[in-house]
Amino acid sequence: MKTKITELLGIEYPIIQGGMAWVAEYHLAAAVSEAGGLGIIGAGGAPASFVREQIQKTKELTKKPFGVNVMLMNPEADEIAKVIVEEGVQVVTTGAGNPGKYLADWKAAGIKVAPVVASVALAKMMERAGVDAVIAEGTESGGHIGSATTMTLVPQVVDAVSIPVIAAGGIADGRGFAAAMMLGAEAVQMGTRFVVAKESIVHENYKKKILAAKDIDSEVTGTTHGHPVRQIRNNMTREYIKLEKAGAPFEELEQLTLGALRKAVVDGDTVNGTLMAGQIAGMVKEEMTCAEMIQEIMTQAESLLKS
Repeated sequence: MKTKITELLGIEYPIIQGGMAWVAEYHLAAAVSEAGGLGIIGAGGAPASFVREQIQKTKELTKKPFGVNVMLMNPEADEIAKVIVEEGVQVVTTGAGNPGKYLADWKAAGIKVAPVVASVALAKMMERAGVDAVIAEGTESGGHIGSATTMTLVPQVVDAVSIPVIAAGGIADGRGFAAAMMLGAEAVQMGTRFVVAKESIVHENYKKKILAAKDIDSEVTGTTHGHPVRQIRNNMTREYIKLEKAGAPFEELEQLTLGALRKAVVDGDTVNGTLMAGQIAGMVKEEMTCAEMIQEIMTQAESLLKS
């Protein structure tokens, strides 16, 4: 399937893997790219040296385009921005801030840049800054979220900017893909579905929680301090929300989640770890390879779009 995004990024299918911290490492990124999508390494809060190592290991597994997601609040974001140029990464996605100060260097290196946006105003600001595309991410997604739904955000962003729009949040299969195309998107970004890919290094306990999830099993913490995060409910989310309702200060709440994502991804702690997942977790019922996943999505989507 050819779209403006497949042409821009040099990929076969307009499917981008979300840059999830601790989850999106080189095994997963390489597998998605090899399957014809765009694999993404999630830099998260990692040091620049780790990101460089991840890039080099991805290159060993695939010659196809892949990208890096830069969490702009990372203390080493400046160094990571330089590593991306030095290592010849083709695509950058960004979150948690404005990538403006890096754009000149990235564009000079021929890197395609697509920030995640949660509003029309931010999408227009990014277009003026000179990015190549934007990822309009709805509140259905896992991890840090905005307030607008994908169904309402994507068409408004499409109408507001002239650059390609990538839809994210609440997309798990060919039906969601086809719906995103109907809303005007040129590609989709998926995170939760790829967490349970066979190539994903995520602990089996975490994968099982997603595979067993029901439609009502995701919960949002952090609504009182302006940093909402969607995840699968567990002991940690219940304690967090109880403290939020009691008016606990942000510092106390932060202590509760310190290292909690690593606990879930690496240690398999599904009781006190942060099990980031979108509302589509209830639709994910089977562990597949990235290639099987992408082929299933594209087959279903193409059938729907033709009809």
